[in-house]
Amino acid sequence: MTKVITYGTFDLLHEGHYRLLERAKALGDYLIVGVTSEAYDKARGKLNVVDSLATRIENVRKTGFADEIIVEETPGQKVQDAQKYHVDIFTVGSDWTGSFEYMKDYCQVIYLERTKNISSTLLRVQNKRIQRIGIIGSGRIAKRFIPEARLVSGVSVQGVYNPHLESAEKFADKWEIEAYQDIEKFYEAVDAVYIAAPHETHYGYIKSALEHGRHVLCEKPMVLEKAQAEELFQYARAHELILFEGIKTAYCPGFSKLLGVACSGTIGNIRNVEVCFTKLENPKSRELTDLRYGGSLTELGSYVMLPILKLFGEKYEEIRFDVSRGENGLDIFTKISLVYPNGMATATCGLGVKSEGRLLIAGTKGYLVAEAPWWKTSYFEVHYENPLEVEKYSERFLGDGLRYEISDFLSMINGRNSSEFKLTRSESVALADMMEQFLKAENRQNIRLKAQDIKGVFHEDLGTQRMQSEISGEYAVSF
Repeated sequence: MTKVITYGTFDLLHEGHYRLLERAKALGDYLIVGVTSEAYDKARGKLNVVDSLATRIENVRKTGFADEIIVEETPGQKVQDAQKYHVDIFTVGSDWTGSFEYMKDYCQVIYLERTKNISSTLLRVQNKRIQRIGIIGSGRIAKRFIPEARLVSGVSVQGVYNPHLESAEKFADKWEIEAYQDIEKFYEAVDAVYIAAPHETHYGYIKSALEHGRHVLCEKPMVLEKAQAEELFQYARAHELILFEGIKTAYCPGFSKLLGVACSGTIGNIRNVEVCFTKLENPKSRELTDLRYGGSLTELGSYVMLPILKLFGEKYEEIRFDVSRGENGLDIFTKISLVYPNGMATATCGLGVKSEGRLLIAGTKGYLVAEAPWWKTSYFEVHYENPLEVEKYSERFLGDGLRYEISDFLSMINGRNSSEFKLTRSESVALADMMEQFLKAENRQNIRLKAQDIKGVFHEDLGTQRMQSEISGEYAVSF
């Protein structure tokens, strides 16, 4: 008798689960199914599990494929189970390809092809709790999204849209989803959209998705103009749709704990916030070559402004941008200084200059500090006047952290608004306003530099004084 074993959470049992069990059963004579416990799911970072263990076991039993059902409770249990039950074949879905090669020492390992588009019409009628998500864009951040989404119960990534079909197909083949070049067909296949396209396309894609009745999770910065943010949020609310800005730090448990401690009075009244996030980006990357929408602030500004907005609010009295530029004039290191009625803040971000990245919150009784990478908050300390008096706090940060924002996005779609405070609509609007102010200042600076370059060229040729005068007049308004 050939014994086969497979494992899974099997939450909100759907067509994909059914087909996996069916094919696993076909591999042998006797199928053992391991269903994960609540504690194990939590330990491995599976979020938003809806059904109880008893319900999940009963749903697996009802499929009729399992000859025996066991409970998976620990990371090392698979090896023990293979030996204990004399297993011949270990099998899981192809989205785990390569993850269980160590099991080959104990039995044969087979990865079963994942079922695409699991939320069929029949399934949607039976169970409306599964949200079909489509991705717009197929770049770096989109590649991080799918593994994280698969650790959030109640979400199925259906497909990817890219106007460049070759890019969409390459991405879709890797992740075993559908590729779309026709955006109308893409919208028909999904309930919600994750936007991971270049910054300047966000507004158009968000508006299009909302107009098609789709919920939207958009990467930061959501938009680059205050009026655009206000318009989109107003439309989403009027049509009972969720519009969600994806700044992952806002949703991670450690950052929420940090804000709670900072605002609890533990360090007294907050008077100063200093926050820094820098990384050395490839000089040929879009972030350092897109002269209109690239640069350090559009890439990292949302992160560094987040704690300031959460702690001091949106009504600052003064804001100033100080910029260090690369050879092409793009900002590679930017410092934002803000003055509030009862405090001050400095936010620093950089793509071409490396600095110590930490978050410091100073109060009248002490200070809180989170070292880099504070944006993946897992540890921070509270210090007081007595240097020996230090309070230490820690919290898990799992994977790339996108699972937290996906889980909260799903909760909002399902009518649970308990996560709305983590990044409010007004805070997203304030971020868009700051981006707009900065980009307008940069545009004026670029025009000023361009005008100076043109003047310099004509100054070298005394025979072109008339042209110099005309050029100077063209830019006079912008000086």
